[in-house]
Amino acid sequence: MASLSKFDGLELPASADFHVHLRDGAMMETVVPSIRRGGVNTVYVMPNLIPPLTSASDALAYKDRLQKQDSSGKINYLLTLYLHEKITPAVVKGAKAQGIVGIKSYPAGVTTNSSSGVISYEPFYPVFQAMEQCGMVLNLHGECPSGEDITILNAESSFLPTLKSLHNKFPKLKIVLEHCTTHDAIEAVKECGPNVVGTITPHHLFLTIDDWADDPFCYCKPVAKLPRDREALLKAAVSGSPKFFLGSDSAPHDLAKKKGGRGKTAAGVFTQPYVTQLVLDALELAIERNVISERDVSKEILRDFLGGHGRRFYGITDGSNEKIILRKGSETIQESFKGDGVEVIPFRRGQSTWSVEWK
Repeated sequence: MASLSKFDGLELPASADFHVHLRDGAMMETVVPSIRRGGVNTVYVMPNLIPPLTSASDALAYKDRLQKQDSSGKINYLLTLYLHEKITPAVVKGAKAQGIVGIKSYPAGVTTNSSSGVISYEPFYPVFQAMEQCGMVLNLHGECPSGEDITILNAESSFLPTLKSLHNKFPKLKIVLEHCTTHDAIEAVKECGPNVVGTITPHHLFLTIDDWADDPFCYCKPVAKLPRDREALLKAAVSGSPKFFLGSDSAPHDLAKKKGGRGKTAAGVFTQPYVTQLVLDALELAIERNVISERDVSKEILRDFLGGHGRRFYGITDGSNEKIILRKGSETIQESFKGDGVEVIPFRRGQSTWSVEWK
């Protein structure tokens, strides 16, 4: 049995999760208290609420609601805006001045609450120029909408020419290709300059097509792909390259929306309470399959993938002095998380996992 038991008791900086969905209302109240359970004290929060966050005042009001649910008072919430026709160069500059970190682009209709998303990027070129000038980050949900010869299986690979085109037109713009799922995406990020990086989710380090095809709690967008794609993600995660770091894309949905049968099954995997722990679990399974070796996983590799690379890319220092301690195999993933009228099923429910302790 593969093991990373050498890290039992290891002390690391708190993890930073550079892609989270915390929702609003009762769901927000349910999931925000779970952030620190996953060893995380810095979260990069997505703006696809209803209505989406398209102004700094909207984002700051949302941040206030998040902070009111955070009993620790120690979580650093990094806020984003939703790329929309309301976003102008003036909005960009004003938002940057008020501490908004990035703008998230969703192709129209490809994922949860993306109906107001982008159809063509060209109208936003003045916005990207303003972002480039003031140092705001562009976060890309890197998929093309389904259509002629495009399905959920090749939507990401079909988007990669757009990524390269945007990078060529705006070489100083910081771009994040979110939740990479393919070998092609990893290679595309590598081929771009240092301002282009990719985030990797814990669940995509586990999953392939076979896993989500018959389990709605493994179904997300972008969907997990082939075993060779999963291998590419695992190798990127332990490569030490500053181009790849943790962004969980933890996406809670009420149990009723994951069951299907009345409309579409909601796309999203809820990992927030176990973000750090799941990365360790996935790496152990990869060692067992001989995809990577135990030698590939060092303290430095973990430290940088779980937060170091991301903090440096975003220029974030808040929260990096807090420490967590890893404990092997001392916890079982909770069956569900319940709130006021909502119930969320976590990824790999009922299975053994690592634990984290706050120092």
